[in-house]
Amino acid sequence: MNRIIFCTFFKKKSEGQDFQSYPGKLGKKIYDQISKKAWEKWIEKQTILINEENLNMFNLEHRKKIEKYMKLFLFKK
Repeated sequence: MNRIIFCTFFKKKSEGQDFQSYPGKLGKKIYDQISKKAWEKWIEKQTILINEENLNMFNLEHRKKIEKYMKLFLFKK
């Protein structure tokens, strides 16, 4: 059975993610408030950002930058 949540990205009830895809408290918030479709949109945007800004996910500063972008993308609409 699909998990239905109120997606804060789309501002409507939507199918939730199957599992917590990001660690920690932020991951829990994403799992509880961001739909599967919204998370897919973020993954697409993340890929674009990594490529455009030539980010290296082994670099801690670059990972922090992506996390900042993720928070803005998912929660500041």
